Amino acid sequence: MWFSSIYLKTLRGFRVPILGWGLGLGALMAVVLAAIPSVLGTPEARAAVVALGPSFAWFAEPIKIDTAGGYATWKYGLTLLVVTIWPILAESAMLRGEEDKGAMDVLLSLPRNRTRVAVEKSAAIWTALLAMGLLIGFLTFAGGAKVSTDISFVAAILFGLNIALIAAVFGAIALLVSQFTQERRTAAGVTAGLLLVFIVLDMVHRVVPNTLWLSQLSPVYYFNLSKPLIAGYSANAAAMLVLLVLSVILSTVAVQLFSRRDVGGVVALPPLMQIRSGSSRPPRAIVQGAWSLRSVYARSLAMAAAPTAWWTLAIAGFAGWMVIVDEQTASKLRTIMEGSPVMRDFLNLGGGAAATTNATVLSALFIFMPVLLMAFAVTQANRWSADEDDGRLEVLLSTPQPRLQVLLGRFAALSTATVVISVVTLVVTVVVASATGLALDSGNVAAATLSMVPLGLLVAAIGYLLSGWLRAAVETGLLSFLLVIWFFISFIGPGLQWPDAALRLSAFYSYGPPLLHGLPVFAAGLRHSGRDSRRRRRPGARVAPLHAQGHRNIEGRDRAPMPGPYFHKPLIVSSPRRRTGWCMSR
Repeated sequence: MWFSSIYLKTLRGFRVPILGWGLGLGALMAVVLAAIPSVLGTPEARAAVVALGPSFAWFAEPIKIDTAGGYATWKYGLTLLVVTIWPILAESAMLRGEEDKGAMDVLLSLPRNRTRVAVEKSAAIWTALLAMGLLIGFLTFAGGAKVSTDISFVAAILFGLNIALIAAVFGAIALLVSQFTQERRTAAGVTAGLLLVFIVLDMVHRVVPNTLWLSQLSPVYYFNLSKPLIAGYSANAAAMLVLLVLSVILSTVAVQLFSRRDVGGVVALPPLMQIRSGSSRPPRAIVQGAWSLRSVYARSLAMAAAPTAWWTLAIAGFAGWMVIVDEQTASKLRTIMEGSPVMRDFLNLGGGAAATTNATVLSALFIFMPVLLMAFAVTQANRWSADEDDGRLEVLLSTPQPRLQVLLGRFAALSTATVVISVVTLVVTVVVASATGLALDSGNVAAATLSMVPLGLLVAAIGYLLSGWLRAAVETGLLSFLLVIWFFISFIGPGLQWPDAALRLSAFYSYGPPLLHGLPVFAAGLRHSGRDSRRRRRPGARVAPLHAQGHRNIEGRDRAPMPGPYFHKPLIVSSPRRRTGWCMSR
């Protein structure tokens, strides 16, 4: 039965994402709703939440946040947009991916026209999103029924359908963009960048006055208009209709463009938008002797250059936006911090117990930065797995190249890209903070941005490992869902008073609050060494600067190490002409 039509065959391939995303996000909403009484259990706690709401209005509009439905919508509604990752990847590969692999030529050899093929595939994705929305709605109702009679079955279903509609819009955008790109990865990267832009546009009208018209350009704005879990507010039928119409129009345009262009080709841009070049070289051709052909690492770096540039723009721009918003947010939080357990739970994400500094609030907001870098790593791990599925690695290994060298070259290129993104984010954060007059410790900012790199490489390594057993689509779905689980554990676990053993299951647990305390290992070593130097140095002597030098003092005798594994005692120099320094024991 499943192979009797293109629609059923395509839908069969989505059975794992339907269950994974639908059951996963639905179960998370059920757990959140069931645990809300522990957060809003007292009148003081509810009053503190209500007072806190206006300070975070830039994130989401606070409406009846002292109720279960209002609190869940306000705090977790926007984070559910992670579900758009799957339709972006699926629809960018739905047609363009089939063309890259040559499967579209085989499919079109059957007595079916292009329009029918594209429509049946689009209908399968729409059905999958509808099933996800229904699963999320069912489980949300199950969790809400235990804590509130205000969350009806219809409201929970509308909540799930609203999520499905916003996912369908961004999937349709990816399908449309793929008609203008040579590769599905480019279409997915551009659409992911647009998702971040639209999220920021939706926030603008809640921060800058008289900018509602700008936020209305974002589909996320219409997604946030519907709040069916809030009693007396319900879903906004007009906003949901806008999302439906927008997704239908974008999908229709994409299907029409596909039916009129060459298979494997792209839609020709208008003459004014075309880039004229005197070379007749095909778009994908590479000049002989180009630098990118010198090694696997260089070629991988060239392939990752474009998506790295787009993700750098998105992540660094988001970091700068957080710095701009932080000054206004922190000043308001100081007035309501006292007696607010909810606020303390939020600030604990950033390692602070009070909103006494802007860095405390910004540290809590910075938990989103490694999430974005890890999402970039997911896309690059998908590229490796897709190359294996498409047979590109077979061509590369026939050159010949050792498998280990190919793997290490690709991973080294990915490592370079993550470092570039982190360094640019560091520079943008420092520059924007200086321009806005926000006092931040440069060393801690460096620790917060550069320590994102290991998290990104962890996700990439898991993706490379899974590619040995799973196809690209399944692997990407599992990685994305793992990222969502980690984020929710760190984001909602402290507020729901989960045990420390459960919080350690998230990779973000190891990230810590570097914006406040720097890297814990080196900070502890420096503090210990500083105390020892103040206690031991002679009057008039100085502690040597931080150079790399060896394990012996200036007389040639070994020195006993300090307690702790990272640093020896500082060398005491009686003359300023002596040049010695710290000795590393590891």
